Parts: sequence; structure tokens; C-alpha cells
Amino acid sequence: MKNFNVDRLSVVIAEERKELGALAADNISGLINSLLQIKDNIRIIFAAAPSQNEFLYELIKSKNIDWSKITAFHMDEYIGLPSGSNQLFSKYLSDNIFSKFNFKKVNLIDSRAISIEKECERYEKLLKENVIDIVCMGIGENGHIAFNDPPVADFKDKKFVKTVELDFESRQQQVNDGCFSNIDEVPKSAITLTVPALMSGNHLSISVPGNRKAEAVKNALYGEISTNCPASILRTHPNTILYLDNESSSLL
Repeated sequence: MKNFNVDRLSVVIAEERKELGALAADNISGLINSLLQIKDNIRIIFAAAPSQNEFLYELIKSKNIDWSKITAFHMDEYIGLPSGSNQLFSKYLSDNIFSKFNFKKVNLIDSRAISIEKECERYEKLLKENVIDIVCMGIGENGHIAFNDPPVADFKDKKFVKTVELDFESRQQQVNDGCFSNIDEVPKSAITLTVPALMSGNHLSISVPGNRKAEAVKNALYGEISTNCPASILRTHPNTILYLDNESSSLL
């Protein structure tokens, strides 16, 4: 395991993705318990992607977390998929963590709402009811965070939740991840938490395994801080840890 800092961002490099998941889960487990010693409840945002598999697998094995004191959110959702679709991010998180414990509350984005605009407003209001203590997230192949792709990412966005059109690379990643069989099946739009919403979290934990993320990781750490690589903004957050493996860190 290697540790170093880039600007304000702490970077941890594990040998492989299972170790990456275990390190991230151990840190989040400890952080949750530390926060619950001084707070009655905490609020966590989770990402839904295969890159989070190992982290979530290890996190749910933690025996000492009082999930009844945790309110959960997720950070994006496709528009246009039928209810119950296996590709819905709410389904992924329900299967991998939300259904495993008795959370205080789980707030899901409803991309089937009659008014998507009103759904964005509803979810933004929920997010702003109190501070977000922890954000558990990844980085996309094009450097996106949540669904803030380079063409639509805005570091000074006035909204916390909005609709976006997904760029080709972002949609192709969903095929590369095995979530869809071809790009024509991937929705072209989504609801996403914005960059300011993610950055409002007091603690950020970013799990990024795999060689297909290597270029994005290099750009995020050593490129210009700009929306050309939205993940580069993470270098400005004071309480953020980026977990990599040997593959995702191979270009560093």
C-alpha cells in the first residue's frame, strides 16, 4: 500500500481491488462510528457502479455500525428505464446495501416521476435539510463524478440536483461495465447530484479500481483543475481520500 497527497487530496494505492474495497470500507466504518459518538444520526450519499462492488461488499460485513442512525441518499439515476429495471441505480444500491440493514431512512431518486423537474426540486430539498456527512463515490472513465460529464459539469452550479444529457463516453462506460449489452440500450439522460452537492459533503471517499480508469485518474490528479476532468475538483476538498489499485494508478 502506498500513500501520498496531491494538493489537499489524500491518495491510497492498494495492490488490487479487493484490498482497495477493504481499505475504503474500514475507513468509512471507523468514520461512521466516530461521527455517531458526537451526533445522533448522520447522512451518507452512495454511488451505484461496479467500481463500488468491493467497497460495499466489505462495508456490509462491518458488525459494529448502527445503521438505524443513518439516512442514505444516492447520487444519480437514469431517466427512461422501466420500474424494477436491473440497471436502475436505486436497484443496485437496494440490492447491495439498502436492503441489508434497517436504515433510519433511505431517500431514492424517482426517475419515473410525472414531473422530473419537481423530482429534482424534491430531492434537492431533502439534501439541504441538514449537512451531508459522508459521500462514497467513484470516478468515471471520462473523469465524471456522479453524472457530471465534462460537457455539463459546472463547479459553480446553483442547483444541487438537475437533469443532464449523458455524453457518448459516459454511456459507453455502462456497456464496458456490463450493465447494458450495447450503447443503444443506455439511456441518454439522467438525474444527477451536481458538483457542488457532492463537494458539500464533509468527508469524501472515492473508490476507483481498474485499468479503464487509469487515464481519468492521471488527469484528475495531475491535470488542470477544470471541468475537462470534473474529478480534478476533488483536489480542493479538505477531507477526501482517493482509493486506487495498481491498475487504476498505472499511469501515475
